[in-house]
Amino acid sequence: MKAVVCTEYGPPEVLQLREVEKPVPRNNEVLIKIHATAVTSGDCRCRGFTIPAHFSILTRLAMRLALGITRPRKPIPGLMLAGEVESVGRDVKRFKKGDQVFGDTVMRFGAYAEYTCLPQNAAITKMPANVTYEEAAAVPFGGSTALYFLRKGKIRKGQNVLIYGASGSVGTSAVQLARYFGAEVTGVCSTTNMDLVKSLGARSVIDYTKEDFTERNERYDIIFDAVGKTSESRCRKALAPNGIFISVMKGHAGESTEDLVLLKELVEAGKIKPVIDRCYPLEQIVDAHRYVEQGHKKGNVVITLGQVEKER
Repeated sequence: MKAVVCTEYGPPEVLQLREVEKPVPRNNEVLIKIHATAVTSGDCRCRGFTIPAHFSILTRLAMRLALGITRPRKPIPGLMLAGEVESVGRDVKRFKKGDQVFGDTVMRFGAYAEYTCLPQNAAITKMPANVTYEEAAAVPFGGSTALYFLRKGKIRKGQNVLIYGASGSVGTSAVQLARYFGAEVTGVCSTTNMDLVKSLGARSVIDYTKEDFTERNERYDIIFDAVGKTSESRCRKALAPNGIFISVMKGHAGESTEDLVLLKELVEAGKIKPVIDRCYPLEQIVDAHRYVEQGHKKGNVVITLGQVEKER
């Protein structure tokens, strides 16, 4: 099978397309034929082993041990996937051959390939019925991350919530989820992305290239930095009394099947929609990583494998 292999840390060029052995599922595993995956900011950090400067030495050491000390411990990168169950191990009860699934390999990686095996209790579930494989692959990363941090901020109906970096993968999901929870949402993004953020349900949108939201008289119950490019100290004067600042750089979003099921239901109900900036074939994975590293993508960058498209 075709797979992208990464045997050393470095720039996008360390990613190489190769022929590797097709995996065989164990008794408790499903074999998934992957039709689409996504390139996330996390993928880029793992590939280059770029750890945020504020992380402690212990955290850096733990990440090095998890990812690989001198080179990637798991040679096939990729975390998000959408595809079809091709076969199942004899002990698998949750899935059957032909099921269309999506989800997150978590730290097992392996999604930059035509096939992967995952335990039946992994963070995967049936795909939303009304989306393509490409759209399904764009849901888990931003959706699960936004859910985790909005819950961490104890979001509730009627709150005034600001999403900083509202046009990225996490930001586009956060805007929609905050509206689903009943909040009044203000998005912060660049000029070119204002219409997009407005269309996702933001009550108002602030162009950070022209205006500093902290200088407004508006106060927010939650300020969510969805891109890790601002700080609590800078945002403090824009917080309401007892307001909460949360940032993607201040914690790790734990993926769960329960969250994926919720996201599936919300997509099917039209409450949230995946946002895709660009699609690349697997053969152009290096270009996709280069683009994501520029830091200006709108929503998600998706990788397609083959020409299969799920009918809506």
